[in-house]
Amino acid sequence: MVQFDLFGEVEQKLEERAKQRAEDAAKPKGPPTPASRRRHRAFPSDPRRHASDVADNVIAAWFSHYGGSRMDVPLGTVAALCFFREPLVEDWLLTLQPAQLPQLLREIWGVQWMARPDLIEVARPLHDWIEEKPDEYQLKAVQAVMHAAIHKGLLDLTARDDPYARSEADVLSPLLTGLRHKSDKKWRGEYHTPPCVTDLMAEILVHDDHGPTIREPALGSGGMFRSVAQTLRFRDLNPHDYTWFGNDIDPLATACAAVNAIIWDLGPRTVIWCADSLATEDAGLTKALAEREAVIKHRNAVVEQALFERRARRMLHAFNQLLDGAAA
Repeated sequence: MVQFDLFGEVEQKLEERAKQRAEDAAKPKGPPTPASRRRHRAFPSDPRRHASDVADNVIAAWFSHYGGSRMDVPLGTVAALCFFREPLVEDWLLTLQPAQLPQLLREIWGVQWMARPDLIEVARPLHDWIEEKPDEYQLKAVQAVMHAAIHKGLLDLTARDDPYARSEADVLSPLLTGLRHKSDKKWRGEYHTPPCVTDLMAEILVHDDHGPTIREPALGSGGMFRSVAQTLRFRDLNPHDYTWFGNDIDPLATACAAVNAIIWDLGPRTVIWCADSLATEDAGLTKALAEREAVIKHRNAVVEQALFERRARRMLHAFNQLLDGAAA
């Protein structure tokens, strides 16, 4: 099984690119090649339109490669790509073969779980499929989705260090609603609030000094959270200073909201869960808080055990060296 070193691969790629840029700088300037144009694309002038175009191309790639009726696979693939913060990684991603993709996706989600286990557990509907041993045909469709998203410029939107820049559009919302069948959307009543409306609502909310807690009982993929976070940043306020509570009845929408909370950097006091707001008195908040505490405690235990094993291996290695030296 191939073990990916995501950080090592990116660092190596960056070093190669830096060397190439230095060599190119010494050469006479000529017309840009298609590859160089792709690497130096400016931020999309219309991020929301750009996000919609990415979603349309991903959907077309998924169905044209007979990916099947499942929504979680293309959604989870695109969601995983949204975690990258270095656009140069796209060249490397395009070289990967279908059989290599499950291990890559496991490691992407694993890295995120170490940082935000509470949100990645909520996003489980987007990555559980990886452990189902997808067949060759499904993996080829996953590869087509990845290529479509990259070529259409997904990383132009999401691979940004500045959270304000990468929060200009919700990439997962048009993908989720586009994959959903019309009759299914109608039955569920799933119609995400347009960004122009959530932006207006956010302006009113922040202007009225809503307080340190933002609550959304029909979260969808998190569009209202995005608008509020952007409004706060525009006013030189930090979303990390606020508490975010959001839930939705649809597991896939809630999973997308959890991923978006990481992309948009809402901060450590973000609680997202799947529940019917009308079913219980507190819409499941008490249970969500307990589950969040439990999964963070579990992550801490995993980290502590890993550190202990690392120290034990180092001590054993030092002991063996000592014995080898004494024997010599």
